[in-house]
Amino acid sequence: MFTHLDPKNQPTMVDVSSKEVTLREATARSIVFLPPEVLTHFDGQEIQSKKGPVFQTAIIAGTTAAKQTGTLIPFCHPLQLESCKISIELDEQKRVVIDCTVKVHHKTGVEMEALVGSTMAALTIYDMCKALSHNMAIEKTYLVAKKGGKSDF
Repeated sequence: MFTHLDPKNQPTMVDVSSKEVTLREATARSIVFLPPEVLTHFDGQEIQSKKGPVFQTAIIAGTTAAKQTGTLIPFCHPLQLESCKISIELDEQKRVVIDCTVKVHHKTGVEMEALVGSTMAALTIYDMCKALSHNMAIEKTYLVAKKGGKSDF
């Protein structure tokens, strides 16, 4: 059963009015492959580009996007996030790993906010580095964990 369809099979926002307010938390991850011509600009902490510090800008973009999820995705409830933390680092394979963790006390979960935050950070890295190479790839974005609500993941 799809929760965003009403009994007449019409799209609708899920009614959460009867749910309890609880602490909701979710973490999403995006992984970005960067080719050697981009990685040569990595100084151990950051990639500097003509547009500025890449990872710092991606953190700001991801945070801003997470806060706008209810506007971007039609049936997401607008949430006033209480926390949004984005970390960006290289893994052993020299891929960029972006983790976005969001928290809110609310009646509905924050998985979409975490997914939007990590995705927008990945897109920002791509945008800021495309002058160096177009051989980048956003390899995947996925939910790492969620707490609160009916079930934890």
